[in-house]
Amino acid sequence: MKGAQFLVCIVAILAFATSLVSSSDPGPLQDFCVAINDTELGVFVNGKFCKDPQLASADDFFLSGFQIPRNTQNPLGSTVTLANVDLIAGLNTLGLSLSRIDYAPNGGLNPPHSHPRASELLFVQEGTLYVGFVTSNPDHRLFTKVLNKGDMFVFPVGLIHFQLNVGHTTAVAFASFSSQNPGVITIANALFDSNPSINPDVLAKAFQLDDKMVTYLQKQVWYENT
Repeated sequence: MKGAQFLVCIVAILAFATSLVSSSDPGPLQDFCVAINDTELGVFVNGKFCKDPQLASADDFFLSGFQIPRNTQNPLGSTVTLANVDLIAGLNTLGLSLSRIDYAPNGGLNPPHSHPRASELLFVQEGTLYVGFVTSNPDHRLFTKVLNKGDMFVFPVGLIHFQLNVGHTTAVAFASFSSQNPGVITIANALFDSNPSINPDVLAKAFQLDDKMVTYLQKQVWYENT
């Protein structure tokens, strides 16, 4: 009995350890699983209900328009256009997605944010970007780089990162993600524009600010660039 109990414990520990190191979407169980919202027509399940493969078409795996420049006339000077499973149903269970980021000249910013479900690989198509990420507690180590056309940079899953256009022309980058739905948490928006508002005492103490400053920040309009 002791031997059997020991074996069960080892299996449980290994299973738990495996779950901790897993950082991507579950693998597909068939060639593809085109997402479908109408569950009455779904015949296979893998993350989302899936369309019958016999009814799938090339359009389920297609999206156009990513070559079109986006408007960056907003408070951040940037616009993020995400192509995830909501726009390309065929991405379901494939563990990847893509976004286009347009930056205004001289300071267009994709502000500090994180992706809770994906690592990110950023490719600069045009312009010059100052990019970086910060490691977790207790080090808070900052990794930064100035990227030019053709350069790439990796942001590990869950870590806070940013991109700033330090050039005098517009910049364009494409980011690939290790999830069909990476999610995004914009730090300032989440803390100062939560619904309902976080108690100002919490933020004042956390950021070592005056209560009035926190109240002021909570009254601002926090722009979403997605």
